[in-house]
Amino acid sequence: MPDLSLEWWLIGGAAVALVAALAARWLWHLGRAVHVERCRELFRLQHERFEEQLVKAASATGLPRGLRWVACRITGEAVLVRDSATGGIVALVPVQIDFEPVEGSDMEGVPAAREPRPATAVFTFHAGGWTTAGRVVFNHTPEQTVTAFPELHRLPDPA
Repeated sequence: MPDLSLEWWLIGGAAVALVAALAARWLWHLGRAVHVERCRELFRLQHERFEEQLVKAASATGLPRGLRWVACRITGEAVLVRDSATGGIVALVPVQIDFEPVEGSDMEGVPAAREPRPATAVFTFHAGGWTTAGRVVFNHTPEQTVTAFPELHRLPDPA
């Protein structure tokens, strides 16, 4: 008569390994969901500071040419996405930006240069906080920005 105890030990070991793998996967997904919610809450708590941060960072880029960044106002809720290229969380924020022409530039005589412009500001979550390099997508809503950039994947909204 063959010894079945070894087979039962192997089956039991495989079952334990499967349960452990499923538990680890569940914990990993839970951790990611908690991280996303933490990112979302930190953005809500500090968004006024981000208007100044965006103007400062974007002014340093020198773009658009001939215009000076005057102000930025957040006009809606941030859309959180995951950048598949980096794996990081990105906030796409609807903003309205005010410019004034630089004296002596080509834009000085252009009336449209002073009109507020709609845009989507890009913020990244890194090392426990939100930062921006001054990147702005003009004439796009956050939803249009997600569609225009295939590496961005919208994160689920909280239930």
